[in-house]
Amino acid sequence: MSRVVRLYKILQVAGRYRLDEFIDTQQLHPVFRILLCLSPWRASRMPDLPRGVRLRRALEELGPVFIKFGQTLSTRKDLLPADIADELARLQDDVPPFPEQQSITLIEEALGQPVSELFSEFEAIPMASASVAQVHEATLKTGQAAVVKVVRPNIEVVIQQDIALLYTLAKFTARYHPNGSRLRPVEVVADYRLIIMDELDMNREAANTSQLRRNFENNKLLYVPEVYWDYTRRNILTMERISGIPVTDIKTLELRGADLKLLGERGVEIFFTQVFTHSFFHADMHPGNIFVDATNPNDPTYIGVDCAIVGTLSEADQYYLGRNLLGIFRRDYREVAQLHVECGWVPAGTRVEDFESAMRAVCEPIFERPISEISFGELLVYLFQTAGRFHMEIQPSLVLLQKTLLNIEGLGRQLYPDLNLWDTAQPFLEDWLQQRYSPHAVVRRLQHHAPSWFEHLPQLPSAIINSLQEQNANRQLTSPAPKDQGQSTKIRHGWRRVAAGAALVSAILIAVPGIWPHLASVPIASWLLTGLAVYLICSGRR
Repeated sequence: MSRVVRLYKILQVAGRYRLDEFIDTQQLHPVFRILLCLSPWRASRMPDLPRGVRLRRALEELGPVFIKFGQTLSTRKDLLPADIADELARLQDDVPPFPEQQSITLIEEALGQPVSELFSEFEAIPMASASVAQVHEATLKTGQAAVVKVVRPNIEVVIQQDIALLYTLAKFTARYHPNGSRLRPVEVVADYRLIIMDELDMNREAANTSQLRRNFENNKLLYVPEVYWDYTRRNILTMERISGIPVTDIKTLELRGADLKLLGERGVEIFFTQVFTHSFFHADMHPGNIFVDATNPNDPTYIGVDCAIVGTLSEADQYYLGRNLLGIFRRDYREVAQLHVECGWVPAGTRVEDFESAMRAVCEPIFERPISEISFGELLVYLFQTAGRFHMEIQPSLVLLQKTLLNIEGLGRQLYPDLNLWDTAQPFLEDWLQQRYSPHAVVRRLQHHAPSWFEHLPQLPSAIINSLQEQNANRQLTSPAPKDQGQSTKIRHGWRRVAAGAALVSAILIAVPGIWPHLASVPIASWLLTGLAVYLICSGRR
């Protein structure tokens, strides 16, 4: 019954803001078209507001879940018209706090002790309140200043109900909207569900925070607060209280004499370090989650909080993304097109020449503008839009990355309008690519995979013999060779097996310490012999 009431509320708000404008009636089934024409919506006057504003206000009125969904949707600039995406980006997550006593009860139930015993000081009035949780100031018994983040009571039930309704609306859109298949609304809702459910798990956010803190432990670019695990549960997160200037408070930063140009450049460096060095990036770096420590104005440091949403890239995506970005920097559209096909981001049958031409048509007008006016984040959006015309399916990790880059670049330009992201990013990427394929880096990656290879190495001879036996049996069934030719083939295969076995045995002996010390210090010799064995085996199959 509650779901029916909620659906009625959604339809009522949608009618008031005349969201039927977003439905192409020509694509509707005749029955739905008639129902829409007869609905009370059509009797009401169209609000004198742009469509993006009406959509934003409707989501705000529908509450926290729809507000968060609108924020997530606003990052899909590759799918939405610019006016709608820009308006949704203005959604404010400003929600009234829930009762103080209720928050205290949740903390005490989760941690098993009264608040007075857990903390030497606890501020019952929350310092901040959002759609998923609210935050209280506290001081631990050890004297450490802390903040306690408490998930809203019963929020998970509300979220599950609203997500079920969002799925229904998404399926309707996918079926009846003319661009439903390209917009992929069901997949967008599925991605959103993962994001918001992760935000409800404070243990996950705490683990993300600890990982990010460890990644920058010996790096002054970014400071991440410490998690107090003894005071953290699934619905409670307690961490170090930080003191900093909100990154958007430009006036205070200027009064402190902070080097804004350096801050802008460091923001870009933090992004690329997270993506290409750590392959683990904070994917919700909007201004509300970033502060600045301007104690030393000539060497300001960023402080990052709220690590509920993080992104990761596989080694393959990391490599292809880095080369794609360098290709764009160098205006090498041919390489960008080839990389998209090579890594499978667009279908294998895509003509490289067509994709190259489309990329050139989009990018060249942009590059004609002064470099300080070119938005690299927007260029990445255009890249995804162009690839979308070639049926590229955007991966969630790439969407998070695009969103993060847009946030970082916008933040950097706000701090220092003449920020040249290109001058900061291109040397970083060139150096990263060079280091990735230096002899030392290659050997290090081989060493990383070596234990797994050697674990399976003893099984390799049996697997080879079984494979060869199966192959010979298939050949005899399909096209039996003449007697002399078959004998010659067997002899040739036999020698290859002997050579492959010798190479494998030598590789194992080299890998064992103390047998050939002068070769054991060069582990690549073992891997080269293993590679020779594999080559002999594979060539024997032809």
